Amino acid sequence: MALPLRPPIEPMLCKLATAIPRGDGWSYEPKWDGFRALVFRDGDDVAIQSRDGKPLERYFPELLAPLRAALPPRIVLDGELVIVGARGLDFDAMLLRIHPARTRIERLARETPAAYVAWDVLAEGDDDLRGLPQRDRRARLERALAAAAPPVLVTPSTRDPAVADDWFRRFEGAGFDGVIAKPDAATYQPGKRVMLKIKHARTADCVVAGFRWHKDGPGTLVGSLLLGLYDDEGALHHVGICAAFTRAVRAQLARELAPLREGAREGHPWRAWADWQDEAAAAGQRVPGATSRWNRGKDLGWEPLRVERVCEVGYDHLQGDRFRHATQFVRWRPDRAPADCRYAQLEVTPPAELAAIMTRPSDPSAAPPAAHAPATDRSPDPAPPAPAAPPRGSRPG
Repeated sequence: MALPLRPPIEPMLCKLATAIPRGDGWSYEPKWDGFRALVFRDGDDVAIQSRDGKPLERYFPELLAPLRAALPPRIVLDGELVIVGARGLDFDAMLLRIHPARTRIERLARETPAAYVAWDVLAEGDDDLRGLPQRDRRARLERALAAAAPPVLVTPSTRDPAVADDWFRRFEGAGFDGVIAKPDAATYQPGKRVMLKIKHARTADCVVAGFRWHKDGPGTLVGSLLLGLYDDEGALHHVGICAAFTRAVRAQLARELAPLREGAREGHPWRAWADWQDEAAAAGQRVPGATSRWNRGKDLGWEPLRVERVCEVGYDHLQGDRFRHATQFVRWRPDRAPADCRYAQLEVTPPAELAAIMTRPSDPSAAPPAAHAPATDRSPDPAPPAPAAPPRGSRPG
């Protein structure tokens, strides 16, 4: 590629902030929930680079032709790959794309087509634009993509913090998980945390129904706690993990949880999954929760605990019936009964219509133009027969 910048290049990063900054000199954008991606176009050659420098174009072949049609002949962009599902931005559908089988990728590209949302321009023609201030790069981006149409989009931007506040509340229901704040005068600084990321933060009381050993200390160090919530029918669902502990706390947890391991499997709500895991391991079969291409080398076997302990955790985002990211341990809650840890306690914003949100990108109070509305059926390729498993959402995966 005969561009001023060639892949791979290191993207500019964000640091976490607790509030949307006020005052002159800031612009604001919604925080998309997808794969960070830099796009390089030089004539017919198009490359898509991940945040960590890996090529992504083979996993999103449906975007190559739209990018050639929408972009200037020679340009480098920063932005996000997203997939829009029936309930908003669908990160799980993004994960399904990273697969070695080309036939599966091509099928998913038809069933759940992706969109590309650009938010910065790093180069155009022979010009390296990284030394320009953010406000000037934004103007160049809008001019360069003025004729773009879905599935190639420009993220909305505003200088009004009241509009950013509205986005922070209103867009969450469509799968956005916060707001990005950018200093108007900032240049593009690869690898530097120049932008601010303001994310939703809440707490929930969860059952601690199991744990995984840490890779550096099986039998002595706890790696992560497995969290559960009860639904209205009384079924305990695995909703996520809590894993950010110091080594000293990991050792303490191993000692503290040891009594709860005694007789834990008998009557455990996830016993069927634990039995299935053991049987499959004995037979050499890979099952959910085992090592895979996503977690090469990681042991994801788990230890059940008697369902007696409750902890409060911090979380930012509920995706479907699970926490989108790992949670943060806040404190033990000996005053709470496990049966009281229910989905009803969670603050959930009803899904918003992306078609209504994603309109009129030139209007600072609006949101981006509508992306593809893909089919919602994204069932995986047929797998070999396996023992019957508990209902979806009820096992630690």
